Amino acid sequence: MRFAELRASVVIAALLATATTPPPASAADAIKLAAITRTVFYVPLWVAMHRGFLTDEGLDVEVTFYDNAGHTDQMLRNNEVQLVLRSPEASMMDSYRGGSLRVIAGGVSKLPHFIIAQPWIKTLDQLRGANFGVLSAKEGTTYIVQDIAKAVGLSPSDYKITVVGGSPTRWKLLQEGKIDVGLQPIPNSYEAEAAGFTNLGSAIKFVPDWQFTSVNVDEKWAEPHRDIVVRFLRALQHGRDYMRTNPRESAEIAAKELNTKVDLAVRMLADVEKYGMLDTQTALNMPGLERIFVTLVKSGDIAPDAKFDPKVFTDISYWEASHAEPAVTATIPPRTP
Repeated sequence: MRFAELRASVVIAALLATATTPPPASAADAIKLAAITRTVFYVPLWVAMHRGFLTDEGLDVEVTFYDNAGHTDQMLRNNEVQLVLRSPEASMMDSYRGGSLRVIAGGVSKLPHFIIAQPWIKTLDQLRGANFGVLSAKEGTTYIVQDIAKAVGLSPSDYKITVVGGSPTRWKLLQEGKIDVGLQPIPNSYEAEAAGFTNLGSAIKFVPDWQFTSVNVDEKWAEPHRDIVVRFLRALQHGRDYMRTNPRESAEIAAKELNTKVDLAVRMLADVEKYGMLDTQTALNMPGLERIFVTLVKSGDIAPDAKFDPKVFTDISYWEASHAEPAVTATIPPRTP
């Protein structure tokens, strides 16, 4: 065979090999997500991570947990993170001041907290003079503590609020005697009861509706990356669906992430469904958002003449797009060992 013919044969063989070789898989879209303290709030996300729902959507999500809400709103603005799963207050205040932070989907819409107090506190009446540990000065448990105190007849001068951080920190400080009361989410509240601390009841009876956590974005990033956001919300919904259809495996995932016992995680997920703490469709709770709005107006964080208008601070078009097709993960069987 002449050289020219040999070279032609090699080229043709190479072309045929290239044609039959599948192209390399597309790289996953990488995004960063900020979360606030490791609690029951994030079970749908953890399930989505462990079961591969995020990967199925072509996403590589890096999750960082913070013990304090801190500057996660500024991190959104600076594009240090692209998604924040935390309470909606910061986004709500930013929007009413003309900013671009938005609440786009729900999470915890009924409070998963119980009022955990030192063993010597046996009744709500004994909260007079107590020191409440809270997450931060301008959101979440701070406002709920104020509502509870008012409901039991306490004025602001009758108790103390100290910013200490998330529920793991509050539990540590309760054990050390450095705070008297803390709102502890499940399963932390179970552990506290078992250790002899007093459970004064669910926060839900004092605050029936409260959008405690939500998915928050900066629209300056989210709108140009709409497809990524929609895929994330779809994976999150799949995680929520799986919690309901596969509670045992979901409890095992939660126990691992929360560093707790599986039986406590099983009890926790049963209570989540019993009390309706996590919205089944990851939708926003409008009465809960309005309750927060009223609180922020009273505290001076939103102008007193402002009107409650979800269009100012929410954009549910991402959520609507993620729910355009029915979820398919409800039929996925549990993983076998």
